[in-house]
Amino acid sequence: MPNTAQEIYRQVVSALPLDERLSLATLILNDLVEQNVSIIQCSDTWTEQDKFDLISLSLHYSAMLSPEDLENQF
Repeated sequence: MPNTAQEIYRQVVSALPLDERLSLATLILNDLVEQNVSIIQCSDTWTEQDKFDLISLSLHYSAMLSPEDLENQF
């Protein structure tokens, strides 16, 4: 039996047809709404994960730019 969300997704969910995956996502989100789960953390401080995510996204974006795009930005 899978132990993590990633394992469940890889072993079970990814094998489902698209309409079933969308139905599952709807069920999960509706359940969270009914439980009034708050996942948004209001804070003015940056966690190490926030910094890592920002750097990763920035590097990914810059890797997708062409040299012409870079010249036009400056």
